[in-house]
This record gives sequence, structure tokens and C-alpha cells, in this order.
Amino acid sequence: MADKDVLGREGEERAARYFEAQGFSVLARNWRCREGEIDLVVADRSAVVVVEVKARRGEEFGHPFEAIDARKRGRLWRLTIAWASAHRDLVQGRRLRIDAIGLVGRDPRTARLEHLVDVEVP
Repeated sequence: MADKDVLGREGEERAARYFEAQGFSVLARNWRCREGEIDLVVADRSAVVVVEVKARRGEEFGHPFEAIDARKRGRLWRLTIAWASAHRDLVQGRRLRIDAIGLVGRDPRTARLEHLVDVEVP
């Protein structure tokens, strides 16, 4: 597995643990459909959250959230709708939103973690 793939997987694991510590349950990891892949889907009593995880070793090429441009946000929304359509029973009665986790540091286990709640959809 390429070094960046390992960084991404470890970043997703750190994000899952972060949400679990906040009282969320992990409903899905790396869910795929025709539109693409969702890194994580988590839920608490009031919300189902699709989570985009971006991990970077440093900010030489920009902050991780900068990679979530308008095109990516549109694709995330289409993926969110596809997941919700396939899992209606899990979404019923809950708010649906998209969050992003940005990790910056050489080791995802100790990297700086930033949580962007309710990513704006274009």
C-alpha cells in the first residue's frame, strides 16, 4: 500500500475514534457506489453525518480543507443522498449533514485534528 494510502486509512481510523468519543456510532466506512466513496458515516440521536477525512503530513500544499472545493462538495452531497436512499431506516427522523475532518502532522495518531461541522454544499 502506498504511503499516502496508509496515511489516509490511519486518518480515517483516527476520525472514527474521534466521533465515537463524541458519542457517535460508526454506521459505515469506505462506502462505495457509482458516484464514488464516502470515508465515514456516523450518527447520534439527532443526526446522520457523512464525514470526509483529509490527512496531510504538512501544509506545504495547503490546508486539508482546501481540497474540499465546490466540485468535491457537490459530489459529497450526491454521495450523501445515495447513502441515505440506500439506508432510509437509519436516516429516518434524523438530520442529514456533511462534516470534514482535517488532520495535519506526520503521524495521524498524533496529528492536529480539526472538525468542520456542516460543510456548505454549493
